[in-house]
Amino acid sequence: MPELAKSFEPAAIEARWAPVIESPAVSAPTLDPSRPSFCIQLPPPNVTGTLHMGHAFNQTIMDALTRWHRMQGDNTLWLPGTDHAGIATQIVVERQLQEAGRTRHDLGRAAFVDRVWEWKAASGATITRQMRRLGASVDWSREYFTMDEKLSAVVTETFVRLYDEGLIYRGERLVSWDPVLKSAVSDLEVESEEEDGFLWHIRYPLVDPDGRLKAATGLDSLVVATTRPETMLGDTAVMVHPDDERYAELVGQTVRLPLCDREIPVIADAYVDREFGTGVVKVTPAHDANDYAVGQRHGLPSIGVLDLDAKVNDQAPEAYRGLDRFEARKRVIADLDVLGLLVETRKHRLMVPRCARTGQIVEPMLTHQWFVAMRKPGADGQSIAQRAIEVVDRGEVRFVPGQWINTYHHWMNNIQDWCISRQLWWGHQIPAWYGSGGEIFVARNEAEARERASAAGYTGPLERDPDVLDTWYSSALVPFSTLGWPAKTVEQDLFLPSSVLVTGFDIIFFWVARMIMMTTHFTGKVPFRDV
Repeated sequence: MPELAKSFEPAAIEARWAPVIESPAVSAPTLDPSRPSFCIQLPPPNVTGTLHMGHAFNQTIMDALTRWHRMQGDNTLWLPGTDHAGIATQIVVERQLQEAGRTRHDLGRAAFVDRVWEWKAASGATITRQMRRLGASVDWSREYFTMDEKLSAVVTETFVRLYDEGLIYRGERLVSWDPVLKSAVSDLEVESEEEDGFLWHIRYPLVDPDGRLKAATGLDSLVVATTRPETMLGDTAVMVHPDDERYAELVGQTVRLPLCDREIPVIADAYVDREFGTGVVKVTPAHDANDYAVGQRHGLPSIGVLDLDAKVNDQAPEAYRGLDRFEARKRVIADLDVLGLLVETRKHRLMVPRCARTGQIVEPMLTHQWFVAMRKPGADGQSIAQRAIEVVDRGEVRFVPGQWINTYHHWMNNIQDWCISRQLWWGHQIPAWYGSGGEIFVARNEAEARERASAAGYTGPLERDPDVLDTWYSSALVPFSTLGWPAKTVEQDLFLPSSVLVTGFDIIFFWVARMIMMTTHFTGKVPFRDV
């Protein structure tokens, strides 16, 4: 017998075995309906750089499972791919441009997208090369990229179908806005951490021309506690708890909004924590998610006083227009102090929301975006979310370890409509065209958009929506988009659902749940058996 080498020499071994492992004779699946089938969808790595040890560990588990089932004679498919990763990839390329003293706006959209494609070619090739060196026995003949032509066609097809079903809509809603990216970001991409800050107590004078209120209550003003004095320029009410006896007689009265020539009402709502601060809070529906909900309940107007750069806009008094939000905060506090309306400033620990991608403090912003309705009943009477909850409850999808089902249910049972539009240049452009009067025509291409416009009686010019889709929208489709849907294929019969998904708990929200929702909605099947 030949003597074993004293040390492991990977280069020689890799060179010998890689061609064998990658050959179709080894990696291509049999398509025999009489055999058991086994399939794994590779969680597609982002084309933002290179693989790391976590990828290698994950892929080793998948490789072992794949090889075992292949040796059992099963129809065995391990399906590889990479993800375009929207925001993350755009940020990588923008930073490269910044190092050269340029921005994407210097290039223009078309040239910038070409630049990202160049980066994708380099990064994707590196990832593929690393996987091949690891000896991952995937079927390379089926490799995909989430912006490939075929997969992009599926993205468009699902968008149009959901829109036609009334399950995708465009609306003005409060979203998490990154003023550096200048894009909405998913609430799931916002990380809130406790930081040192301040709590300012500000006096809002009561409108009490005859002194009656002061005589009855002993109050000539309400003192509001806030961590965001700059947004008071957009206040549309102050609020107390309905059971707070201190302020019961003032509900329904009005106060003068400091620094602004406006009067706003005093309302009562159980959302108020009587023990926090003074028990009186300001209501700014256009700049706080909870205040937005309060505003909806009480029919309050929403006055946005920050633009998309997080600078004070023309809705605010002239003295503050054009100031950055934090500069405006300093100016507002100083002016309140001069007027004798700043009661006190206290140190305060508060949760600060930051974009996980850029680290910037996100701003709740009222903007027009595209949404997928999560709770609206579809044609069969079930909502997208409810169907996804039920298949897990019935055990059609199992979580290992089992406690992660609780995480899944917590999110699904508190789910909000999914904001799927992003104000980026890299990604799947939204298949919607606008008429000159704001008419919306969603279609698979411009020719179909013109047909739909004509059928609606509109014959004027059309302009395509410049926004792109959230990257998680296309990755939610991979369980079936990679198997030839919407055509009926033998691969769907054999490999949908796939057998197992090996992934991280941190993307149960981002990816796992959305694959379950989209796959059950469009195919009637679950995407996988075990997670």
